[in-house]
Order: sequence, then structure tokens, then C-alpha cells
Amino acid sequence: MKGLVWFKRDLRVHDQPALTAALAECDEVIPLFVFDEPLLRSGQFGSACVNFMLRCLDDLGRSLAALGIPLQWRRGEPVEEVLRMARESGVEAVYWNRDYELAARTRDDAVRHALMQHGIAVHTFKDHVIFEAGEIASAAGQPMQRYGAYRKRWWEQWRTSAPRVLTVPRPVSQHATGIETSRELPGAADLGYEQLTPTIPGGEREARTRLKWFLKGPLGGYATGRNLPALDETSMLSPYFRFGALSTRSAAQAALMTFARQDQAWRAGAQTWVDELIWRDFFQHILASFPHVATGPFRPTAVPPHRTDRRLYEAWSRGRTGFPLVDAGMRQLNETGWMHNRVRMVVASFLVKDLRLDWRLGERYFMERLLDADQAANNGNWQWCASTGTDAMPSYRIFNPALQAKKFDPTGDYIRRYVPELASVPTKYIHAPETLGIDEQSRYACRLGQDYPLPIVDHKEARVRYLREKPVR
Repeated sequence: MKGLVWFKRDLRVHDQPALTAALAECDEVIPLFVFDEPLLRSGQFGSACVNFMLRCLDDLGRSLAALGIPLQWRRGEPVEEVLRMARESGVEAVYWNRDYELAARTRDDAVRHALMQHGIAVHTFKDHVIFEAGEIASAAGQPMQRYGAYRKRWWEQWRTSAPRVLTVPRPVSQHATGIETSRELPGAADLGYEQLTPTIPGGEREARTRLKWFLKGPLGGYATGRNLPALDETSMLSPYFRFGALSTRSAAQAALMTFARQDQAWRAGAQTWVDELIWRDFFQHILASFPHVATGPFRPTAVPPHRTDRRLYEAWSRGRTGFPLVDAGMRQLNETGWMHNRVRMVVASFLVKDLRLDWRLGERYFMERLLDADQAANNGNWQWCASTGTDAMPSYRIFNPALQAKKFDPTGDYIRRYVPELASVPTKYIHAPETLGIDEQSRYACRLGQDYPLPIVDHKEARVRYLREKPVR
């Protein structure tokens, strides 16, 4: 039997359910990736994300070539291109891993229908999450809406039926007949995006190397180290999870296997990191079960009041707010396509609760610039910070940028790295440079209002105003 494997956001060969099944069931296998033309034109993702994806695809192509099945690619409308490839190559079955975003599910249903109309079988598999929405449900069988309860049920499910990690496929001896060898992949410019070199190298090989490094060192101190943006203490694997260059199943299993180490801090670090993967599953679960969150709040009655102020939005997006931690985070995002998770929460809170701007502006900005631009995770985190999500708590999650900086970047190393105007400012002023006197501004080459902006809002006043105003209904 001849089969086709449609790759989407699962760009790897290790622990790859669709690929493994196809190689086990078929005599000839054709791997295919389709550059989704409507999605590329939508502008949903930015250049950083697209360039990272291309690096992952290049690495996947080399891995598939080593297996004896060269990667094929097409560009166009996915329904048309998958069907055309399947018919031209004479396959009897198409294999793919499931996606959970509404647009992706609609697309995949259309591909399934078109294939089955032509007598071509379809086989789909769980892959992008550890547990799908239907596997983690309430006692009544309903989708769960609270992370705490979801987490408890997730751990119960893991203990009773942890998903199996698949072995590495073996090279095949037969090539699919009548199929050309791999063509050179298009560049980002060919796809309509800016050509960039990702600051985090893409591909499964890099992902597995990074995971091994993380498990051997930073994982042990992750419970505390994850909050320190100046240090390389996080896994930075989110871009790889986004494109499936690394399986979350295998990552969770590898982390939990370190429990054998008799060190409480290490065990705490490992469990804390897996809890972050549970958050990822939870947000995928919410998006799949409540697709309205893709365009609006989970709880419409909890929407905080917001205004339109282009000047404030531009200051936030450019990292010119006068709040050093906020500015460092936004500049890190703009320069690298990534931002430390602790800082993501601070800049999101600042946009919504200090500036009182619509959280969807921030959600969109992140999607356009993140290497790990994932709709479910990005939307879920923004709604968490905006207090519009599943556990809306409007009186909480109002982060004080200066206090957060003092606590998690006490010496200002992270701030100085991304806000060079403050490089010479002593630590006692680094978190509140507006307290510098005229002589000190000259001495440290940081003239307020010229080299570095004064704060664009008063945080204390903004907090009081936010708490005073009632949600929009």
C-alpha cells in the first residue's frame, strides 16, 4: 500500500504518530508539507515565526531523506494541494496529526471530505497535546474550565495512562515510485515575509539538544530560576513545541524520569516545568472546547474597560514607556522574537491595567512577532493577564513593574541588556530611573525625556483607577 503523510505542525521524525503509522502500514510513503497560501496571506504570523518554521522544515527534510523518503512540498490551498498530490501519486491513504484551532479543524475536515470522496482513506492521530480535550473532562463529561481542577485531573490521567512515546522510525528500503527528489525549500522572501536569521535555531536536532541540556542542569532549579529573566534558566523550547519539532509527550516523560534523583529541589523543578506543559494542554483544551475565545473574551462580563490611545500603544510596543522592565521585555521581543515568561506577564498587565488598552491589541502584537506564536497559548495567557479568561480575577494580576524588576532582576542585568540607555545607571536607580537628579543624569549619560522616557503613567494612580472602574458588559 502507498500512503501519504501530511506534515503540518509536527515537523520531526521522533515520536511522530502519523509518520510511524504510515511506515508501519505502507510499503511506500510520501511525506508532504503544504505552504498554506490563505494562511500566509492572512498575516496571522510574523517573519520571525515563518523563518523559524522554515529552519524546522529544512531539518525535517534532512531527517526524512536519511529515512529514504524525501520531503515533498506544495504551495497553495491545502484542500486542493493535498488532494492533488494524493491522486497524482496514487496513494490509498493519507495520514496526519490532528490540530485544534477552529480554522485548522475546518480545513482538515474539508481535506478529509475531499479525499474520501475519491476513495482515499484518512487516518488521524493525537500529537500536538499530551491529552486531548475529550480525555480530560469533568465528572459529568463536560469540558473543564478551571486550571486547578484540570491540572488535578491531568495528573490522574498521566498516572493511570501516560501516553506512549514512539520509537524512532527505521530507514525504508523502497522509495515511493514516480516521486521526485526533494526540491529546495522556498525562502521567507518567496513566501512574502522578511528574510531573518532566527535568534533561536530551528529544527528537531536543535530541540533535542536543548532539551538534553535543560534536563541536565537548569531543570533542577527551575522552580525559582524560571522567574529570573537575566539568566538562561528556562527551557526556551516553546518555539519547538509550536511547530512540533519536539514532542511534548517525550519532553514530559524525560523530565519526570529525573524524579529518580533524590533531591527535593530537583523534583520541584521537574514538576513545575511539567505543570507549564499542563498549562499548554489546558489552553489547547479551552480553544478546542470554547472556540469563541479566538475572537473574544471567555467571559464577556469580565471585560475590563479600555480606551483607544495610539500614543500609549506605540510607546508600549516600541519599549518606550519609562518602565525599564516593560521596555526591556518589549525590546527583547522586537529584537529576538522571544520574551521571558515572567516578563510577558508584566508587559501584558501593564498594557491592560496600567494603560487601559484592549488586551486584543497585545495578543495580536505578540502573534505577529513571537517565534512561538501559538494561538491557544498566546490567547490563553493574554486572557489570564487581562482577567477575561476562565478564571477571571479582576482584582488580581496587577503587576507593579518596578517591584517585579526589583524582585526578579535585582541587579538590573536584564534591563541593561535590552535598554542600553540605562547601561551606566547604578543599580539603586535602575528600576526607577525617573528618580535620577539632573547632575546624575549627566553623570550616567541618561537624560530623562531625551535618552530615556519619563514614565508615561503613574502606576499607583493607574491601579486605583482600574480597580474603581467596572467591567464592560
